[in-house]
Amino acid sequence: MFPPEVLGPYLVAVLVVVMAPGPDNILAISRGLSQGWPAAAASSAGAGLGIMVHSIAATLGLVLVLQTSPWAFWAVKLAGATYLLWLGYKAITSRSLISFTPANRQPLRRVFTTGLLSNVLNPKPGLFVVAFIPQFVSESRGSVQVQMLVYGAIFAVLTALIFTLIGGFAGRLSTWLMRKPRVLLFANVGAGLTFVAAGLSILALDRRR
Repeated sequence: MFPPEVLGPYLVAVLVVVMAPGPDNILAISRGLSQGWPAAAASSAGAGLGIMVHSIAATLGLVLVLQTSPWAFWAVKLAGATYLLWLGYKAITSRSLISFTPANRQPLRRVFTTGLLSNVLNPKPGLFVVAFIPQFVSESRGSVQVQMLVYGAIFAVLTALIFTLIGGFAGRLSTWLMRKPRVLLFANVGAGLTFVAAGLSILALDRRR
């Protein structure tokens, strides 16, 4: 069902996608810088679960509803864009997304929830999954649904693991960053602008693409 000649290219493609800069890995890096690898892992686990949610939705055909129903697509798009824009605004104005002040530390449950919502409320991963994973699925290799779910699970696990590694590595820079308040300011603003750009790109998203 998962021959090496198909699974190999799939893994390579997933690694390229996961490593591409985006709001989810920026969030994991920010959590790692602020609170160390446990927070990076919590945020990354949320993003990974979000990928799995999109994969299940794609398998059940729910993503097709977003492609065919303008109202459903606009509702999800507006929710995702608003959430990312809010995260960006908060990062730029409060400058507390990356912070070493104990009062700004967040419970890991909240860190996980933020990572999950930033992914689930973004329609882009869902539309990407429904366009990406079926390229590696074939009816001749067994149940299409099982293949979709397994490929989605691989995508989700690799997302969580790689984001955790990136966020954990970023945490090693926290001691240096504490001595560089100007760099810390730029990091918060840069992360905020990334979320704003992601939110605006969602608003510009066309369900037909």
